[in-house]
Amino acid sequence: MNGTVPATPHRLRSATSGLRNVHCAASLPPTEQLLVGGGDTRIALVPGREVNRYGCGVRPDPTLAAFGSSTASVISEAAYAAADTLRTTLAAELRHASPDAVYARETGRVRRELLQLCGLEGPAAPEVMLAPSGTDLHAVAGQWLADARTLIIMVDPCETGRGVAAAMATGTGAATVATIRLRDADGVPRPAAAVDTEVEDLATAAIATGRRVLVVMVDVSKTGLVAPSPACVAALHGRLPQAVQVLVDGCQFRLAPATLRAYLDRGFLVALTGSKFITGPSFAGALLVPRDAARRLAAQLPAADHPLRLVRGDLPPHWNAAEHLPAATNFGLLLRWEAALTQLHAFRALPDAAVREFLARFADAVRTRLDTDPVFMPVPVGPLERGLLAGGTGWDHIQTIFPFLLCRPSHGGHRRPLSHTESAAVFRLLSHSARSDTGVDVQSSLRCQLGQPVGCGTRDGVAVSALRLCASARLVVEGAADGGRQGAAVIARAMTALDKAARIAAGRIA
Repeated sequence: MNGTVPATPHRLRSATSGLRNVHCAASLPPTEQLLVGGGDTRIALVPGREVNRYGCGVRPDPTLAAFGSSTASVISEAAYAAADTLRTTLAAELRHASPDAVYARETGRVRRELLQLCGLEGPAAPEVMLAPSGTDLHAVAGQWLADARTLIIMVDPCETGRGVAAAMATGTGAATVATIRLRDADGVPRPAAAVDTEVEDLATAAIATGRRVLVVMVDVSKTGLVAPSPACVAALHGRLPQAVQVLVDGCQFRLAPATLRAYLDRGFLVALTGSKFITGPSFAGALLVPRDAARRLAAQLPAADHPLRLVRGDLPPHWNAAEHLPAATNFGLLLRWEAALTQLHAFRALPDAAVREFLARFADAVRTRLDTDPVFMPVPVGPLERGLLAGGTGWDHIQTIFPFLLCRPSHGGHRRPLSHTESAAVFRLLSHSARSDTGVDVQSSLRCQLGQPVGCGTRDGVAVSALRLCASARLVVEGAADGGRQGAAVIARAMTALDKAARIAAGRIA
């Protein structure tokens, strides 16, 4: 058995049959299996390659230049050690207690630590629901916050995830989903006012016919956008709180504690994962639910005809819904959150000033390179403005996802962006050590990881996709070490990753 939940062909199919396999101390799988179990086919290792579909193996890979946190990251040595230690602890506890009791106790600890690290503990602390993935969080929201009378308004799935829209429409009497384009056909972001107006018009029209509205705001998207604007969403919700609910898709987790608290104080639910900016292993989701909303959701019962991939211990124990979920375990999810919390703890230990200083240096260096090197064509990203909603400016107003197209010279001195297929080929080659046309050198031998290509419209009738170079919590911790003196090494490594991408695009590395 590969972990606690066997892979399923459909990511939203109920996995409770696999979760019912009760672990005892003797049968608890090894750490490597648990880390890729309890999810779906996306984290299963590809046979013969020992990596998942995101290009990440199950064990640490310290020689990899990891700048792909908008997609996924390989687990760090410290995070793997923490997960392995927890597995040992679980095995010891299972000698004396039932699996579901051990699981409930440990998920309770994870919830408390997550809130503490986000500065959200206290009497007004939100409730926390755990789930195998961000897609599962959206499925929960779609089932518990929407019905056939609900219009769900969300951004283009290209900017969030291909399975998100389908996940949100899985509830009983499935809701209608309307998606909003964030970029024009050439990949340039639409004006924020145009996006906001479209959201407002859709919501107003739906409410006028007696429908309810669930607005899914993304902060931030795959390419680093915030949409619709927090001001737009707050105004809608403030004007019609009984008709409009808000879910913040914060699955990239590129959010400072002040921003999280501002969203929750407005009554918004917030979906997070530990596997993007935080760089924990893929498939660790958490839904933060404000207290008022939690009182309503606690009484909701899961739909029998659309079972969720949750077990009893994933929900706060006092929720009525928990009693209607299987008393099973997902120790893979538990280990992945343990790994993510290890990374988050190291990141939160840094002074805010050190985080801002490193991220500003990193952003300036990357933007300068992308703007001045003709091999690259930066994909525009608007400013990360949240207005008064976020209660000020923290490190999360600094860009950390840098999407770009790769170009080749063409006739007449013009640049031709690589097609989607060509960009995907570059992405695959980046993670391999290779020889260049001049032999082995630093650029060709360095193994790199960027964010997977994301569709960004067409150029001259050809579909193009953007690669993404990303800062992450792990890189910030490294760059801020030794009084910030390690920042130059992190930035130099990022420049080398861009060097390699450019040489592959030019056909100089194969």
